[in-house]
Amino acid sequence: MKVISSREVLKNKLFSVVDEVARDQTGFEIHRSIVRHPGSAVMMAVNDEERVLLVRQFRLPAEQELWELPAGRIDPGESALAAAKRELREETGFEATEWIQLASFWASPGYVDEKMNLFLALGLTEGQQEPMEDERIELGWFGKDELKQMIKRDEIKDGKTLAGYFLWLEYLADPSWKAGAASSAKS
Repeated sequence: MKVISSREVLKNKLFSVVDEVARDQTGFEIHRSIVRHPGSAVMMAVNDEERVLLVRQFRLPAEQELWELPAGRIDPGESALAAAKRELREETGFEATEWIQLASFWASPGYVDEKMNLFLALGLTEGQQEPMEDERIELGWFGKDELKQMIKRDEIKDGKTLAGYFLWLEYLADPSWKAGAASSAKS
């Protein structure tokens, strides 16, 4: 497939929307409106007691408050890891000494190109939250069993948080993953 036309129809500080047409060598075409996003960093901050830090905030598209992993946009020229470090500090006030990338994934590739980069953040120290002016963020710490029950009760509905929880469990259960992660970034 090759993109044969692209027209921007909306642009704001977070994303743009383009109408695109792609065609293959047989003439088959796909027409889509696509949300273009620079990508995001998702942080699974885990303390020494294996409790996970979640944030709760009102999400306008969902029309409700959600418990979720902290996350934020990757700024122009910024790496996913640098964004993770900045966003964890801004949203929660915490900093981490060890960062392990668990996965990168597209949340909904049918219409948005936002790639999410999920990091495990360990060796936490507490600092001062610096949320954006339109954010009211509540913090909460949850153990593995609490998170499992919250998922069962449909209290965690955020895709990146569900993915993070199950990838974290796999990380904890698989010694070879931990050995491979030893070469991950430390700060």
